[in-house]
Amino acid sequence: MSKTTGTETTRVTDKGQTTIPKPLREKYGIEPGDEVVWVEGEDGIIVRKRGDLPHYGFLAEDMTPEEAETVAEGLIEDMDELQTPTLDG
Repeated sequence: MSKTTGTETTRVTDKGQTTIPKPLREKYGIEPGDEVVWVEGEDGIIVRKRGDLPHYGFLAEDMTPEEAETVAEGLIEDMDELQTPTLDG
């Protein structure tokens, strides 16, 4: 389950562009020229600074957004399995 700590609202332009709100850019150290990864999950879209993905370790800098999405989907599935009660425990 996701935890929401704050809400910011932006608009999407005709070109599909949006602006990351300044408080979030500052909090997460996102600077001009940085790349962000958009990952689709069951609860919606997750946007993370590329290279700042703890689950991907040293591979994060070498992944394309598509590869990161595939890995994220696998991690979500693994986490769901870990949270599913078993007869043993």
